[in-house]
Amino acid sequence: MGSDTPYFIGIDVGTGSARASLVAQNGEIKASSTKDTITWRDQHDHRIFEQSTNNIWEQICTAVKEVLKESNVPATAVKGLGFDATCSLAVSDFDANPIIVTKGNDIGKNGDRNIILWADHRAEKEAELINSTGSIVLNYVGGTMSLEMEVPKILWLKKHMDPALFARCQFFDLPDFFTYKATGDNTRSYCSTTCKCSFVPDKGWQPDFFERIGLGELIDDGNWRQMGTAKGQVQAAGSPVGKGLSRQAAEELGLVEGTAVGSGLIDAYAGWMGTVAARYTENGQLSTILPSLDESRHRLAAVAGTSTCHIVQGREGVFVKGVWGPYKDAAFPGWWMNEGGQSSTGQLIDFIITTHTAYPELKERAKQEGKAIHIVLLDVLEKLRHENHVDTYTELTKHIHFYPDFHGNRSPIADPRMRGSIVGLELESSIADLARKYYLTLEAIALQTRHIVEALNMAGHDITSLYMSGGQAKNVVMMQLFADTCNIPIVLPKSHSEAVVLGAAMLGRIAAEGVKVGEDMWKIMVEMTPAGTLVAPNASSKVKKLLDAKYKIFRETIDIQKRWRQEIEEASE
Repeated sequence: MGSDTPYFIGIDVGTGSARASLVAQNGEIKASSTKDTITWRDQHDHRIFEQSTNNIWEQICTAVKEVLKESNVPATAVKGLGFDATCSLAVSDFDANPIIVTKGNDIGKNGDRNIILWADHRAEKEAELINSTGSIVLNYVGGTMSLEMEVPKILWLKKHMDPALFARCQFFDLPDFFTYKATGDNTRSYCSTTCKCSFVPDKGWQPDFFERIGLGELIDDGNWRQMGTAKGQVQAAGSPVGKGLSRQAAEELGLVEGTAVGSGLIDAYAGWMGTVAARYTENGQLSTILPSLDESRHRLAAVAGTSTCHIVQGREGVFVKGVWGPYKDAAFPGWWMNEGGQSSTGQLIDFIITTHTAYPELKERAKQEGKAIHIVLLDVLEKLRHENHVDTYTELTKHIHFYPDFHGNRSPIADPRMRGSIVGLELESSIADLARKYYLTLEAIALQTRHIVEALNMAGHDITSLYMSGGQAKNVVMMQLFADTCNIPIVLPKSHSEAVVLGAAMLGRIAAEGVKVGEDMWKIMVEMTPAGTLVAPNASSKVKKLLDAKYKIFRETIDIQKRWRQEIEEASE
């Protein structure tokens, strides 16, 4: 392949792996490589999830070299690269050396375990303190700051770290750390600072807020050195960072020094970028109309893997109770975004399956039949449907009600104390019972998605379709359930696993071409996004009534749980 043909590399740092993809100008992925990353847990504290930027960077470098080798594309043909990553807190000193975040004698010293993962829930008390302030900052996170965001975690570190060691820390949302690692320039992105670090749109940092919660030293006479945004210098998505790849990073990646690096995005926002500009096929026919930038207002992106994030863009800021945002400039200059989410979806499905007593039987049957366990469960459901003389799986589970917040609620209740529940249990532990509970889990996730969509639309958005990416997008039964439950079409990407990394590659192209205007960014997205497939709502009137009734019960379950919790707390005083 000639070096005159431009290519771009997207790097996606997920919860358990790092992926690099080499992407052509038309969005075709020429080569991909995925490498597992390490997550440390604490056997004495289930809230703890930690990672290492050294480990992740090593895997990124290996993956990039592999895609160049596999594609036979010379490094000189790579004109830009972009990073997305989970919204996790990375900590280093001012020489980019990692600083340990693990509680104990070594916290604050140099060492590998320097990431507090997004799923880490250690900062619950710090989040409660922040949420008691009534600060304007809270208006831009749906009224309640999540303990998964960076400021509660930074406050936790301050409480557990020697002050002298804390003073030498730089704090990054993870996408910004990797653009720093790649370029040596620690300028932050609008996406990370506004979405996860309490940088208020149009107003910047709020010194009174940081003073009030006990992080006044971060103000640094208005320089904010530890947050990396001196005097509010923050970059839009895809804008070139520094002078491109540093010599050291280029050598480690196998690329050319000075190659453009685009300012990064949180992974969910990269998923938004890699999906919402797609045309789609319906009944085998490709839509002929190219979507306009204005059409993006009606398309909710759902990035569904371990957890699920829901992203929508608008021309004006819309305040939605229990939903994060509005965030200005997070992806497009001058546009506002809201982010909803479910803390545990793919993880919940796995938990329900693997903790059931029939799981060993399911694994053995899947092995014998040469099928994935999800396919075996669908086979069981189909047999149950025939035996019970019903038309749909929804009718099989109509008297069982599942509330899915096993790991707290992110949106639209914004309450980490919410917990899961199942009403309608029987004395049964068969594989048939597991199949019903599996489908019930999919249904509960769909009902909660409807809750989030309704909250967004009631506040002022106008969402008319849902654009999926991530592992759940390949579950056809689940996607039809989403369409039927939310009563809006679902658009599935050409590849469920590549949408996020494609969005990261788009950042590399935006940087390489010096694009600054939203309309031009959208044109790149339209050109590089493969056509998706539309799944239309298709529920019968009987099933629609059942899903509506279950949604009503789902909402009542929330109120009941809150009331019960209050009654127990009052009884415990």
